[in-house]
Amino acid sequence: MFDLDRWQEIYHVLRKNKLRTFLTAFGVFWGIFMLVIMLGSGTGLQNGVTQNFGDMATNSVFIWAQQTSVSYKGFPRGRWFQYENSDIRALRDAIPEIKYLAPRTNVGGYNGTNNVVRKLKAGQFRLFGDYPVFNEIDPVNMLEGRFLNDLDLKEKRKVVVIGQRVVDLLFEKNEKPLNQYIQINGVYFMVIGVFKSKRNGEAASADNQRIHMPFTTLQRTFNYGNTVGFFNITAKDEIPVDIVEKKAIDVLKKRHSVAPSDDDAIGHYNLKKDYDKMEGLFFGIRLLVWIVGTGTLLAGVIGVSNIMLVVVKERTKEIGIQRALGATPLNIISEIITESVVLTTFAGYFGLVIGVGLLELINYLLSSSGANTAMFVHPGVDFKVAVMALCILIVSGALAGFIPARRAVSVKPIDALRYE
Repeated sequence: MFDLDRWQEIYHVLRKNKLRTFLTAFGVFWGIFMLVIMLGSGTGLQNGVTQNFGDMATNSVFIWAQQTSVSYKGFPRGRWFQYENSDIRALRDAIPEIKYLAPRTNVGGYNGTNNVVRKLKAGQFRLFGDYPVFNEIDPVNMLEGRFLNDLDLKEKRKVVVIGQRVVDLLFEKNEKPLNQYIQINGVYFMVIGVFKSKRNGEAASADNQRIHMPFTTLQRTFNYGNTVGFFNITAKDEIPVDIVEKKAIDVLKKRHSVAPSDDDAIGHYNLKKDYDKMEGLFFGIRLLVWIVGTGTLLAGVIGVSNIMLVVVKERTKEIGIQRALGATPLNIISEIITESVVLTTFAGYFGLVIGVGLLELINYLLSSSGANTAMFVHPGVDFKVAVMALCILIVSGALAGFIPARRAVSVKPIDALRYE
């Protein structure tokens, strides 16, 4: 394997016909290059979509009240109802599979905004009343201070955690917002924390304009009584959220006299289902990329095999001389396979390097341009995938040389010496 004469011979054989060697190598180069580019692009697209989830617990479900569509227990069809604080305990007691339960209420409706003032500056922002555990379901990056805690909830403290965009609009550039007061719908609240969304694009922009205050504080301050807007629920690890979703809906239907058959009265969104659909989509994309990329690579490898057949035919007399001088069939086979492996490995390595380099360049340009790339983030190829592709190349090179090698040793030395 490490015989210097053998490597010199391989070098001279490949150098003898430069154009043929280049075109043969280019087929392999292009196959691995396209495989890397397609895999990297798929990763960039997947990163863009998954980052819209941030670090949100995907094993979660959101449940809210809607209008009934079936009359039941004397109540008419089309009745509106609301969840209450007592539903919180009822859900906890009835569903042991719940990991996190975060009731939520927001002033002005889900997409409604509220007038927020500080000194001479004002803005419209979304206001949510939350439990501290909400930050376990949909975490944010705390830039300053802290998130809500249980004591804030228990004592109904007038404190808020605000998004980065709120700070930008209400405070001066170098001003520290912590322990400062902002006025929301005429009521003053102290800022105890500043956060930034873990998502990207429009989702991050919307998150950064949120204001969070203790759930109990919002109920008391804005006269919401014991009303709960909706529930954020996460199932325990290894427990499908579908189980928790069904149990929660059944409990809430029973408590609010909703017909068991009324599927419209309880609004719900199962995040896990959408996440699984997305994972299935990208699995299909990766599979398609591997099929197309491997097919392109296979075409290059077949080209190598065909060229090696030509090389063997051209060197028939030379091989006959080697056999006559005592070279074994194994020597001949290993020599030809080595030539094939060297050709495919070097061509594939350059294709791999250039492909990864191009992806890094694209990533750099996207980052430095400041463009909105929410749907295409950090294109790249996993190191394990790159190593696996290189291993496939080496094996392919060996297979590409095996058939020509078998043909070379099948010719009898005396016939080889007579070959013209």
